[in-house]
Amino acid sequence: MWPAAIAGFALLAWAISDRSVTVAGGMGLGFVFGSSFYLPLLPWTGIFVGAIPWVALSVMCALFPALFGLAAVVVRPLSGWPVWWAACWVSVEWLKSNIPFGGFPWGIVGFGQADGPLASYARLGGVTLVSFAVVLAGFLLFALLSRFAHTVPLVDHVAVKASVGLLVIGIGAVASGALVQQHSGSGTALNVVVAVVQGNVPRLGLDFNSQRRAVLANHVGETKRLAGDAAAGVIDRPQLVIWPENSSDVDPFLDASAAAQISSAAQAVSAPIMVGAVVGGPTEARPDQPATNSTIVWSPDSGPGQRHDKKILQPFGEYLPMREFFQIFSSYADRAGNFMPGNGPGVVDAAGVTIGVATCWEVVFDRAPRDAVRNGAQLLVVPSNNATFNESMSRQQLAFAKIRAVEHDRPVVVAGTTGISAIIGPDGTVKDETAFFQSAYLVDSITPKSTESPATRWAPSLQVLACVTAVAAIAAAGLRRRGGKASAEVGRADDEQR
Repeated sequence: MWPAAIAGFALLAWAISDRSVTVAGGMGLGFVFGSSFYLPLLPWTGIFVGAIPWVALSVMCALFPALFGLAAVVVRPLSGWPVWWAACWVSVEWLKSNIPFGGFPWGIVGFGQADGPLASYARLGGVTLVSFAVVLAGFLLFALLSRFAHTVPLVDHVAVKASVGLLVIGIGAVASGALVQQHSGSGTALNVVVAVVQGNVPRLGLDFNSQRRAVLANHVGETKRLAGDAAAGVIDRPQLVIWPENSSDVDPFLDASAAAQISSAAQAVSAPIMVGAVVGGPTEARPDQPATNSTIVWSPDSGPGQRHDKKILQPFGEYLPMREFFQIFSSYADRAGNFMPGNGPGVVDAAGVTIGVATCWEVVFDRAPRDAVRNGAQLLVVPSNNATFNESMSRQQLAFAKIRAVEHDRPVVVAGTTGISAIIGPDGTVKDETAFFQSAYLVDSITPKSTESPATRWAPSLQVLACVTAVAAIAAAGLRRRGGKASAEVGRADDEQR
């Protein structure tokens, strides 16, 4: 419901714009605003670990809108406050995307616009520009409505400025949307038939080791069903097959049976398979041995080749920061993994295409898909493991992938163990998707692309500009307040002298 974000920020402006709201009050209102958003957004984080981590994460996230509330009250006296407020908001989003523990970009406002017209701004300035446009539209909407509520004529300068601002945002959305449509079909290479395999995960009745082998067997079996349909002419024969993250939790470099199963699937379909595998990990000899979360290109002829080791790891899931400290509070701390981040370019070559890989958690961070595209990725792939979450989480992650497609002008393929798997065009349109918790495959012809969008080149600079603007506005407001106090003191001294 993309318009709800604009309405929400109009209401936030209504609350904080009241001159009686102090700095502390602004922080409190921002915290309530953030809590009202994050608590309903993130309950999937507590499905297997209980309510305390879910509430704790939501409260931590709500501290950042609280910080915005503080800045908004400070900047409020300045002329043109909607622009300065929008800069402050995206600056706080940048802060939240980087701290603590590497940041938590989940819930960035721009991602919620994946199905709306403002998503087209992503191609020009990334998620930062989408967020800026949304919050600015909300603040301008409040400025416009507040003037009409006081029966001020249309010629009032504030109403005119707000109307012009909203009109500019709308025209910009239409224009950038047309730009996205214009470029979405202009590939620079021959089409590649790509298949996504969603093997699904058995939920009950298996111990941990049996569960891992069952997941691998599911993906092998679904791939062989795909191969049979291709041989029968039911579907086009794929040139590349994509499996999800953790489709093989059994290390195929150490387990000959797992390697043989994967090879048999690749040979059946006569195409390389991008396999999500856990490589390394604890052994009897080395119980503290770290693992890597890897995507391996598995050739039907030569077996394993190039691979992407996940570079941005999920805290409290794939690793536990401050392990000894958090073990005091929850026995679930021992469930956190011991993964090691990779340091590669974020791309692999398969089927004659350079493929950018953003494994699950990585897709929500701006730098992962951007680095891949800057390193030559013509297609983006998001292998994910959503088996321990729910469909709500999977839908949210799908929205991230849609925005990334528009942002970098690339087709995006999402492969999930349980769903939702999808094939997305460069304009953010979902061409096909699976249902949640089912075994399925998708096949489609994809056009790899090589051109760089404006956002790929300039979005980081735009984020820096927003942060500098926010700091400058806060500094200007501080100087203005100090100057006002000095003038008041001079006035009082003159009165006393008289």
